[in-house]
Amino acid sequence: MSRDTLAMVRNIGIIAHIDAGKTTTTERILFYTGRLHRMGEVDEGTAVMDWMEQEQERGITITSAATTCFWKDHRINIIDTPGHVDFTAEVERSLRVLDGAVVIFCAEGGVEPQSEAVWRQAEHYRVPRVVFVNKMDRQGADLFGCAEQIRRRFAVRPLILQLPLGVRENFQGVIDLVRMEAIAFHEETRGATYTVGPIPAACAAEAAACRERLVETLAELDDELLESYLSDARIGEEELHRAVRRLTLSLRAVPVLCGAAFRNKGVQPLLDAVVHYLPSPLDVPPVKGINLITGAEEVRAADPSEPLAALVFKLMTDPYVGVLAFLRIYSGFVKAGNFVFNASKGKRGRLGRLLKMHANKREDIGEVGAGDIVAAVGLKDVSTGDTLCDEAHPILLESIQFPEPVISVAIEPRTRVDQVRLGVALSKLAQEDPTFQVRVDEETGQTLVSGMGELHLEVLVERLLREFQVGANVSRPLVAYKETISTKVEVDRKFVRQTGGRGLYGHVCLRLEPQPRGGGFEFVDATVGGSVPRQFVPAVRQGVEEAAARGVVAGYQVVDFRATLFDGSSHAVDSSELAFKIAGQLAFREAAQEAEPFLLEPMMALEVIVPGEFVGEVLGDLNSRRGKVRAIGERAGAKVIEAHVPLAEVFGYATVLRSLTQGRGVYSMRVERYERVPQGVVEAILSA
Repeated sequence: MSRDTLAMVRNIGIIAHIDAGKTTTTERILFYTGRLHRMGEVDEGTAVMDWMEQEQERGITITSAATTCFWKDHRINIIDTPGHVDFTAEVERSLRVLDGAVVIFCAEGGVEPQSEAVWRQAEHYRVPRVVFVNKMDRQGADLFGCAEQIRRRFAVRPLILQLPLGVRENFQGVIDLVRMEAIAFHEETRGATYTVGPIPAACAAEAAACRERLVETLAELDDELLESYLSDARIGEEELHRAVRRLTLSLRAVPVLCGAAFRNKGVQPLLDAVVHYLPSPLDVPPVKGINLITGAEEVRAADPSEPLAALVFKLMTDPYVGVLAFLRIYSGFVKAGNFVFNASKGKRGRLGRLLKMHANKREDIGEVGAGDIVAAVGLKDVSTGDTLCDEAHPILLESIQFPEPVISVAIEPRTRVDQVRLGVALSKLAQEDPTFQVRVDEETGQTLVSGMGELHLEVLVERLLREFQVGANVSRPLVAYKETISTKVEVDRKFVRQTGGRGLYGHVCLRLEPQPRGGGFEFVDATVGGSVPRQFVPAVRQGVEEAAARGVVAGYQVVDFRATLFDGSSHAVDSSELAFKIAGQLAFREAAQEAEPFLLEPMMALEVIVPGEFVGEVLGDLNSRRGKVRAIGERAGAKVIEAHVPLAEVFGYATVLRSLTQGRGVYSMRVERYERVPQGVVEAILSA
């Protein structure tokens, strides 16, 4: 694509809390842009973007889906992401490769927990955003309240560009404060047509006041507009558009629009905002990477004439074409059938086919260039986060970091045939989903699969049974506890074996010390004078890592510690990598025993929304679950309880909450941190 063509491209994601209306909004976008000829509905299981059986049955998005549409000569590549916290990895990898995002908030619920989480993810990747306040037809809808929450919680200036035309069931459309016009959508055409006219007299005074506040805010934040404002010149529509765009791209402000996607109102102006305010590939900074030959940092601009640089951000198993690798092309171009270099693996691979995706439907294309998102077939040994590039100009882009799983189940095949199928299925699922991990328990021989939550594992187990026809028995969920240490300890450990021939000799002096929570594992080689030969230091590290995989309290992984190899000795004949690896293992286990180890458990940030009359029962139940209530607020006439609760205590909480509140309570939760497990609970875990 030429630079002029690239300027007309938008790569955007639709992100939000669960049930805010992401998929419904995406379906309307596709309908109004002509990509669909019939609107799909999430509640009916007919949404095109929710194509998986599990998505259609549950009415939620589980996996991110990509599509392309056109609006006013602009090409918009869209990724519709999940809202449930268990599938946060889908949001993470989508935001890593997108240029902009539409954040959808419920006009009634405002800033909900998962919408806060996805906003932080977008902030991490510095993705410019447009806000769409959805469900303006609901009782309790509050555009200004939602904007105030955004300002207060995210420390960003919301720019309210629209007002609702009518309220609740009388919501007809929007008042555009930039053009100072009213847009009323026609029910009989399902919002495909609309009337643009003057602002009704009843709304004119409020609209004029809001327009004045908008211009003042823009003048305060944007120096170019400030000149026009101070000179009392008439500030036109295009000048306002440019100012809003500059502030959006600099992340200093966020445009706020409103509508009701389910009732087909407000979606076309949202598309206009995407075109006006969100960046093209030319507007985002060039991607940075490491040159594999020189080791120096390089940048690659969104230019087809530059060497190829692309990132694999998602893998999907397709029953008809095999593994699909979703790519974001940052620079250069590539044709179907070309060979590319996988800089992460150091291997060449061939792109058999290039596909444009529309949810789970495919369309072959011949070539693709900088700024585009595409799926490729034929790549071998590829993983999420891999960099594909020109072999003559190798570059390694920053990969994608995913959270650690917090919950596990044991899975056992029923027959020998199921055992074979299970191995194949698990490897495919683990390849697709980086937050899904598989391991075999050394003591019991059980296959343990780990994920981000109950729903995550439930969906994956269902896929095993349906998609891969694996017959299996599944255990109740198990918490992914971790272990750590609390004091600094030094040990001196030798491993010596003499069996008549060449023996084994490894001697290490190891220091263990705690790191701050979340500090991870660090290995330091502080030896001097060759006390431990350089070639054996990696073996010591490997021994420490392997021993740390099974802690000394209850056999869980040890985290957040620094291991320093500060001395040791070797034998000219008997020393080997194996000997030093075993010495490292023994030294770690001895040191960990002495370093006052303790157990950590995942703590969930829980938000419960209930009618006021049920607050007492819910609080009593949370106290019985070792919960700590942080705050009790109010939202749309209901009470909002914010608490921290151990994951081990909230299995099956949905059923309990329904019982306590006569089916009127809802909740959401996410992993926030790990905390020390009380000693009484540790004893119960060890005796279980």
